[in-house]
Amino acid sequence: MDFNDIVDSISVKPYYLDREAGQVIYCSDCRLVLPLIPDKSIDLVLTDPPYGVGIDYGEYVDTQANLVDLIDGFLNQVRRIGKSVLITCGVLNQWHYDPPAWVLGWFIPTTNSGSSSWGFSCWQPILAYGADPYLANNRGRQRDVIAVMATHKRNLPHPTPKPSEVWEMLLLRGSVFTGDLVLDPFLGSGKTLVCAKKLGRKAIGIEVEEKYCAIAKKRLAQSVMRL
Repeated sequence: MDFNDIVDSISVKPYYLDREAGQVIYCSDCRLVLPLIPDKSIDLVLTDPPYGVGIDYGEYVDTQANLVDLIDGFLNQVRRIGKSVLITCGVLNQWHYDPPAWVLGWFIPTTNSGSSSWGFSCWQPILAYGADPYLANNRGRQRDVIAVMATHKRNLPHPTPKPSEVWEMLLLRGSVFTGDLVLDPFLGSGKTLVCAKKLGRKAIGIEVEEKYCAIAKKRLAQSVMRL
């Protein structure tokens, strides 16, 4: 199934849809949309779920108990629909998830990246499920680490964004071909769809908070697809 076939098969009205660019946003709980997507129809699921750190998003309060329920509701679904899945889960939350096929690492070579009970936390795990797309497509072995001094810009519209530089690297690590279909069930303010559009991928985003959907829609309307 291609992008338009999948969109037409989902019985939820899109919040934003650009068929030509292959970009769609659903303003909904991902646990309601994911079951409507066919098996292995997504080349890459790339997402940064909540971390259970107490943030009140409005529709969702990010407690540890709610996070465990959320993982139980979405993980099997993204593994079902995604040929490859990359999840930035946070160091403390990795044990809430089922054992992955592999764990990639984002290493931040600075001592002000975060603190932990054993000093400075200078890395972030990336849980990988499914097949490595490079090996699956006979494209050779790639590194399983990202080492980059990427920082957030101030006054961003979301409380827990990932740097665009890192997100583009992860997207390219999990997606081999231009035209691949990427899905983010926790879209936030739209970074995954913006990066996908820039890198020539089609993408589906799901976000429960309408205020973030509005921001993502505006960002996509302003972005330019790189061919």
